[in-house]
Amino acid sequence: MQSTPRSNRLHIAFLGRRNAGKSSLINALANQEVSLGSPVPGTTTDPVFRAMELLPLGPVVLIDTAGLDDEGALGELRVKRTRAILERTELAVLIIDATLGPGDFELGLRRELESRKIPVVGVVNKLDLVGQVPLEEWQARLGLPLLTVSAAHRRGIDVLKRRLVESAPADWEGRALVDGLVRPGDLVYLVTPIDLEAPKGRLILPQVQTLRDILDHEATALVLKENAVERALARGPRPDLVIIDSQVFGQISAVLPPDMPLVSFSILFARHKGDLGLLAQGARRVASLKPGDRVLVAEACTHHPVGEDIGRVKIPRWLEKAVGGSLEFEYAVGPNFPPDLSAYALVIHCGGCMLNRGNMLSRLERLSEEGVPVVNYGVLIAYLHGALERTLSSFSDEVLHLRENMSE
Repeated sequence: MQSTPRSNRLHIAFLGRRNAGKSSLINALANQEVSLGSPVPGTTTDPVFRAMELLPLGPVVLIDTAGLDDEGALGELRVKRTRAILERTELAVLIIDATLGPGDFELGLRRELESRKIPVVGVVNKLDLVGQVPLEEWQARLGLPLLTVSAAHRRGIDVLKRRLVESAPADWEGRALVDGLVRPGDLVYLVTPIDLEAPKGRLILPQVQTLRDILDHEATALVLKENAVERALARGPRPDLVIIDSQVFGQISAVLPPDMPLVSFSILFARHKGDLGLLAQGARRVASLKPGDRVLVAEACTHHPVGEDIGRVKIPRWLEKAVGGSLEFEYAVGPNFPPDLSAYALVIHCGGCMLNRGNMLSRLERLSEEGVPVVNYGVLIAYLHGALERTLSSFSDEVLHLRENMSE
């Protein structure tokens, strides 16, 4: 459980007023003191992430948040950070203090979650302090079924766990990385240049996750560096699929037979966590870029760029060559994403291996609503090297839809 990347866990946020019992409820769910609770309002300041197992869903992240009714200058900062959590929330727990009942605050939060299409589990906490509440009246006011619990006495917790499992969005995990591309018994080449920014002795996360997914599909993976591909092809047997790092699209596509299926790790993640059709459509907008346009590069993980960094050096160089002039590049790193995206002619996103699916879909929806084209590293590099149509053809059950997006 502890080794499961946070990006592969269902993100469950606990939301409500100060002192509604969010931290206490998380402790009751985890059956241990994982979050600091106190009768003093405002004890939780920054969002706190806690990993646990919630069967049959598996590993999840419980997010303890500051009260959204916090006050003062510092309180406003806490509220801002809590609202930023909504961008990555895939299931929300709206907690109501039984001694207060739901008011305009809870109703507004319920509507905001609904507008974001985030499923909500309503919970009335502190039932031990009041005995009974007008549950039907409160449910009608919020338009939401409500559970009654006592986090302090751990009553109603098993029912809450079942409701969380029932309410989780069915597609929260996204499609498996190689689903529909690999069959049992297939041979898959994994072309993995050694990334200078990866910790010594390790592969980077997308490579590891793809390798595991291939094994889960009862296929065989041959992991090799880019300079060993020709030798492997000469020795045989022929691979059924080749998955490469986006940075070597030009080099590898040139040595592979033209009918050999080829995709990149980044394109697999584009389908797994986001909307491959939307990103393919964004690649087509590259042709309309002009020198001087502003381009945002979004890097979901924080790292120290070294050498020929893909997002800082290679992509800008390739893109400016295609445009025929200089572009104005700006960068959004880690969880930061600009509140105003309208000034950008294009957003280039990384593969998003460090983001959960809800967070990536939230970003893509914002960009789509604002009419800002978006593409990710792998899709863009395939386009710039003339290999995008080839890679899209590997997705046999989706290719018609993708090509329709490309032609719009």
